[in-house]
Amino acid sequence: MRCPERRTILGTAVDATSYGDAMARVMEWARRGESRTVCLGVVATVMEARESPSYRAALESADLVTPDGMPLVWMLRGLGARPASRVYGPELTVAVLGAAQAEGVAVGFYGSREEVLTRLVANLRWRFPRLEVVFHQAPPFRPLSVEEDEAIVHAMRESGARILFVGLGGAKQDLWMAEHRGRVPAVMLGVGAAFDFLAGTKRQAPRWMQNAGLEWLFRLATEPQRLWRRYLRHNPRFAFLAVKQIIGARFS
Repeated sequence: MRCPERRTILGTAVDATSYGDAMARVMEWARRGESRTVCLGVVATVMEARESPSYRAALESADLVTPDGMPLVWMLRGLGARPASRVYGPELTVAVLGAAQAEGVAVGFYGSREEVLTRLVANLRWRFPRLEVVFHQAPPFRPLSVEEDEAIVHAMRESGARILFVGLGGAKQDLWMAEHRGRVPAVMLGVGAAFDFLAGTKRQAPRWMQNAGLEWLFRLATEPQRLWRRYLRHNPRFAFLAVKQIIGARFS
């Protein structure tokens, strides 16, 4: 399978992939029982990677970094990757689940809170009645001991899951996947808020806001206390640096 075009956005490599391409790669790796990582890139991903060498290394080791946010799609196109399109976490999750059901590939879910995970699994079993959900666990909101982590990894292995959706949020899920690559025999997808959206515990932005790159504004309005620092810190700097990179690329 031909590799998608890749561009470096403010120091972070992002793939100009698509839903079809990403889904095909995930399913091919899953059939082989390979341990792979798929990260979904947004503005915060790029900006946090600029400040954290360990996080940047986790993204560099990923097998696929998709443009989950429209600003990254626009950057990819501005840097010459014309076929770039958005690969949004909740929609990629649904597409992969449909393919997994059709092919009988077992899946698992790791992250979020127990009540969210319970609703998520119930909703998905109704939506995909033949889907093999063989593992789901919500970890405690604290660092795990070595023994706890090993027990979770053992349960993942024993379950037979070949695709593992990870919903730990932000950089935490990408770092977790990088640390567990090779230990968990599954394709790991860091899909973050997709757990809440598909469980019905949080609302998604209207389609027009997503297409206009304004999903952040909708999420800020619905979760101001949790998100205002992130957006205030990252968005203005990203806009300035992105324009600077595009202008530099055009003149070089």
